[in-house]
Amino acid sequence: MPVTYPFSAIVGQAEMKLALLLAATDPAIGGVMIFGDRGTGKSTAVRALAALLPPISVAKGCAYHCDPVSEAGGCTGNCGAVRCANAGAAWISTPVVDLPLGATEDRVVGALDLELALTRGEKRFEPGLLARAHRGFLYIDEVNLLEDHLVDLLLDVAASGENVVEREGLSVRHPARFVLVGSGNPEEGELRPQLLDRFGLSVEVATPSLLADRVDVMRRRDAFDRNPAAFVADWAAADTEIRDQIVAARASLATVQVTDGAMEAISRLCMTIGADGLRGELTILRASRAFAALNGDGSVSESHIREIAPMALRHRLRRNPLDQSGSGARIDRAIVELFDA
Repeated sequence: MPVTYPFSAIVGQAEMKLALLLAATDPAIGGVMIFGDRGTGKSTAVRALAALLPPISVAKGCAYHCDPVSEAGGCTGNCGAVRCANAGAAWISTPVVDLPLGATEDRVVGALDLELALTRGEKRFEPGLLARAHRGFLYIDEVNLLEDHLVDLLLDVAASGENVVEREGLSVRHPARFVLVGSGNPEEGELRPQLLDRFGLSVEVATPSLLADRVDVMRRRDAFDRNPAAFVADWAAADTEIRDQIVAARASLATVQVTDGAMEAISRLCMTIGADGLRGELTILRASRAFAALNGDGSVSESHIREIAPMALRHRLRRNPLDQSGSGARIDRAIVELFDA
């Protein structure tokens, strides 16, 4: 089994790492889109997060990762095991599933188990990648190059939280709630606005500009390549600390207070920059609460909103051909105007 590069050993890229930790703390935030140059650690960070996440409890033998407490009664029973309500519980690693660009629709949504149909004449549903990603993460590298029909499929599932398959005499409906994480290089093609809007947070990563950072990246990567086990052991304590932080934040998330004043500030900011719809407000609210929980704070403050707003809003602004400063600068100006007035 390949050894994963430690999350805590990634040099810089603070915004990307924070966005992934926020999504791990509260999946309701809606996922993360990572834009940036090639070779800036996008895929490395996502795969490192997978090794960092705490395990989840599932019904034994269930291919859909049903929660033995809250979802057992709603399992389709097509997993081949006994009803999940009576199956007992098991612990598994939080699923982090890669969706390859060349994946077929059958591979993504699931299809008839042809081997079983041909050998035994039985119709059984073979779950796809969406079933494997339930209660975990679905990662798409170069998501801006994903075929349109798969984009449409993901939009439907992301909106409903379940996967519905009606084909080849099968009628299957199973939960498919996951954190969608995408990465891509804008130079290779734009992402469809409908899919981009489904990502709660959008971050931009760039090649390090400081000599010390570039040397540090080389030094750490070389040490990992030479002796992966020893390198992971050196960073194990730092990764464990982050894992404990996520667990504590999840436990305290429901107790973090958001005052009416904070909500008004969030809405005023979104109105100032002209964000479309209300997803911006809801994303800032959820992400600010998760940020406060990660920091061990009991309530959302102005500092939390300031930190989260650019990630939640930069991909939701209308393009202004007369403003060449970019969405990030527009958000920064609005924050200064609102909070520093």
